Amino acid sequence: MSDSYGVVAAVVALGLVGLIGAFALNKALTVTYPTEGKLKTYESGVDPVGEGWAQVHIRYYLFAYLYVIFAVDAIYLFPWATIFNTLGYATLIEMFVFLAFVAVGLLYAYRKGVLRWT
Repeated sequence: MSDSYGVVAAVVALGLVGLIGAFALNKALTVTYPTEGKLKTYESGVDPVGEGWAQVHIRYYLFAYLYVIFAVDAIYLFPWATIFNTLGYATLIEMFVFLAFVAVGLLYAYRKGVLRWT
């Protein structure tokens, strides 16, 4: 069993050496000439005016979280649907339990008013 840990440790060490080596090689081979024009913020051809700080409403983050919830739902639902016949009816009940949790989350978001844009 200790041989298995040795192989895992060697692979991890080799991966870290490769990662650090790639970053070091990138740093060594990169030629940069920082000028004022290159260090200036550029946005769609318009010179920046004012401060670069702006508030973002929390509602945008809530929509992003809801999107992630439903994206994860789709990640689990589509592969399950393709092999449903081979898994049996027990997995059908499990999938309905999973969908019930997602529906409860959506109902909670609806009741809190997250889904209203105004």
